[in-house]
Amino acid sequence: MSGIWVVLCWLKPQSLWEMADRVHWTTLAVLTGLMVLSRALELSGYLAFWGRRLLARLPGERRLAVGLVMFSGLLSAVVTNDVALFIVVPLTLSLAGVATLPIGRLIVFEALAVNAGSSLSPIGNPQNLYLWQRSGVSFGEFLLAMLPLGVGLMVLLLLLVPLAFPKAFIRLETVMNLPSERLQKPLWAALIGYPLFLFAVEMGWAAQAMAGVLLVMLVVARRAVFSIDWLLLVVFVLMFINLSMIGELSVVQEAIGTMKQWPGGDTSVGVLLSQLLSNVPATLLLAQQSEWQPLAWGVSVGGFGLVMGSMANLIALRLARQPGMLMEFHRWSIPMLVLGWLFAAVWLSALAR
Repeated sequence: MSGIWVVLCWLKPQSLWEMADRVHWTTLAVLTGLMVLSRALELSGYLAFWGRRLLARLPGERRLAVGLVMFSGLLSAVVTNDVALFIVVPLTLSLAGVATLPIGRLIVFEALAVNAGSSLSPIGNPQNLYLWQRSGVSFGEFLLAMLPLGVGLMVLLLLLVPLAFPKAFIRLETVMNLPSERLQKPLWAALIGYPLFLFAVEMGWAAQAMAGVLLVMLVVARRAVFSIDWLLLVVFVLMFINLSMIGELSVVQEAIGTMKQWPGGDTSVGVLLSQLLSNVPATLLLAQQSEWQPLAWGVSVGGFGLVMGSMANLIALRLARQPGMLMEFHRWSIPMLVLGWLFAAVWLSALAR
């Protein structure tokens, strides 16, 4: 990303102020606040505890898979897709020690679940967060616009579960101690902080809300501030600058204009470009020339298909470190891409009538 920035600056020299104007700072402020709050919730240990308690009540392999898919999807809508994976994948890997399970396939379905579940929420993934801030619509309006897609993708994924997992009975150990009392402060700070932070963002106080989260967490859970992926935020700054400059190139504008004439318009372009660039860069590149809702649907569906479609896919496979994961992933992700694309095309065409 930094190499591309150097080349673009050589081709089209600009001042630091001009490059700074290309960055959507409000989106970065919201993303920073959510990352800190999510990290505090993760560090409290309570999500892992509640998740393990839930799994202990699911006696069959298929029911376990359904539980993990639902848990992953719903969690991703609240704490973002990548954070959900950092919670659910280690939890799933820990189950290998207490039962014989298809761990790799379970993690593949968790990756697909966070792509599906995060699509319905304005804060579920970076592309939704950016489009929500850019569109100017309220939290509720964005949620309602994405709800059919998020629910539809989750239903499609659940329909694939019986094809992937048998009804075989499994036995899990249920012993797991509660996290220590000292970890309750990060838990309560995060649980109270989430609605307050989102209310402040809705009121247009994103920068102030981020500063408030950082100050509170430095007192309550300092580790949550220093252990988030700050490099990821730097990458986003470079992505804003690079893709804004790339989008101004005449050859790129002509290519995107041609693609928009294809069936499906903005949605199809979002799906296809996500397969080449990943869905977050595709969103940044297309946002200035597209309507936000068809684009949001397209890049959400584009998270399926090839493993590069979404950063969440790469995170899941990297955390899993299971043999044969790449082939197993595409075995289920490509059908989800086809089914999700068809669902989006039919639904949006029906709305257009």
